[in-house]
Order: sequence, then structure tokens, then C-alpha cells
Amino acid sequence: MIMSNHNQDEITRLLAQRDELRARIDAINADFRRGLDADSEERAIQLENQEVLDGIARAAAEELQRIESRLAALKQH
Repeated sequence: MIMSNHNQDEITRLLAQRDELRARIDAINADFRRGLDADSEERAIQLENQEVLDGIARAAAEELQRIESRLAALKQH
């Protein structure tokens, strides 16, 4: 299978994006595993942040799925 330079460049770019998204999702999951602070004020802030992080994690997971699908398609050609 011969791949064009354009396809190889796109694969390289997508792999870098995939790795960045995986790292972002891992960091968010690590933050969730740390749990909540005992201090009620800090806990309230953390709960607000968790909602934001949850949204970011969902968006990152969706983008990761699109990238994985595109990589699979490029590798079949």
C-alpha cells in the first residue's frame, strides 16, 4: 500500500491530536479520582469545576472518536 504525502501528513497530524486528546482525558480522569476536598467552600468550587471538566471530557471523547474513525479510513486506502 502506497500512501501519498498528503495522507501521511494528515495521519501524522491526527496522531498528534489523538495523543493530545488522550492526555487531556487522562488528566481529567485523574482529577476526578482525587475526589472532593473536606472544606465545604473548596468542595463547592470543585463541584462546579467537575461539571465543566465533564463537558470538556465529553467533547474530547467525541473528537477522539472522529479522529480514530478518520485514521481507520486513511489506513484502509
